[in-house]
Amino acid sequence: MDNKKTSLLSLAIGAPIGVVGGLIGLGGAEFRLPFLLKTFSKPAKRAVALNMLISLITVISASYFRLNNFDMSIIYPQIALMVAIIIGSISGAYYGIGLLTKLSDVLFKKVLLTLLIIMGLLLIIESFVNFGSVGIVFGSLYLELIVAALLGVLIGIISSLLGVAGGEVIIPILILIFGIDVKLAGTMSLLISIPTMIVGITRHTRNKMYTVKSEITSLVVPMGIASIIGASIGAFLVIYAPSDLLKFLLGALLIFTSIKLFTEKE
Repeated sequence: MDNKKTSLLSLAIGAPIGVVGGLIGLGGAEFRLPFLLKTFSKPAKRAVALNMLISLITVISASYFRLNNFDMSIIYPQIALMVAIIIGSISGAYYGIGLLTKLSDVLFKKVLLTLLIIMGLLLIIESFVNFGSVGIVFGSLYLELIVAALLGVLIGIISSLLGVAGGEVIIPILILIFGIDVKLAGTMSLLISIPTMIVGITRHTRNKMYTVKSEITSLVVPMGIASIIGASIGAFLVIYAPSDLLKFLLGALLIFTSIKLFTEKE
């Protein structure tokens, strides 16, 4: 596939995925990954690395637009919690990418399939359950921060193995474990994701995953731009769309697509 065709296809694929992400409040990286694997024929490990780069572009832009209309003062009491999760998540991302390099391609594809199915199931579950800000009473700030760091490790590993921001995992953890309001959880999730992905991208760079310049110029940049535009459109349309139904359908589609992709004969 030549660079021009790749660029046009990246724009065509990135925009609707961005719209979907904007509608359901996620970055859409899970839905990009099957396209990177199948449509653009990227090896699994390189697809994950490229996905993370596109995810970072999307999340930084989403953070900018969100923070412009956000009262930052309500985040201040949660800074210690965020720092603990970030410390854990960057450690998890560092470890996860080290693990990724050691896994065989066959085993890594099985890990990818498992994680994508879990992400699909989480979307389906979220379509039926309206999470309230429940939270656990830890009784000790130190205990709460230790739990936060450990959960951060899990977040970082998932992020590094899929190349995603990890909002599907971060937001339920913030709401159900730490009792954070759903709107605040969405903003905190974006801020937690950025340093996690930067660490992952740094490791991918050292592993020479971004040495093909044409992949950056004709795939990552166009798809990243299209994702930003699509996400802004999706955020505008969210009041008109049945988000719970969308989550259910998209979760089912993600599971079906993933199984179909990984059970196809090479």
